[in-house]
Amino acid sequence: MAVLLTEAERNADLPALGETGWNAVEGRDAIRKIWKFRSFSEAWGFMSRAALAAEKMNHHPEWTNVYNVVDVTLTTHDCDGLSALDLSLARRMDILAGEAEVQRDHGEPVVCLCKVHAGREG
Repeated sequence: MAVLLTEAERNADLPALGETGWNAVEGRDAIRKIWKFRSFSEAWGFMSRAALAAEKMNHHPEWTNVYNVVDVTLTTHDCDGLSALDLSLARRMDILAGEAEVQRDHGEPVVCLCKVHAGREG
């Protein structure tokens, strides 16, 4: 069973993930990141690669996909909070996402390309 990150582990590892766009989830011991890819196909390819990595780790993200946007939340349900599994999967997903745009402000509405193309950006 996974164990919660210690305070020392959080202080050592979470700031670097924050620099890449991972943010704390309000009201939960979890982290979240939103990627915007150039197309649905790129988003789906990322999700496929991430799914294979997650399956190999036996640690699965909470995520949604709308067109080119992939919104990911990581937490470990076994220990009801952040564990080393979340940090490992976050780092792996960062590599797999390549040059995708990161939406750093999670308070802003997420606008996918389908709305942009339709002229409804928000």
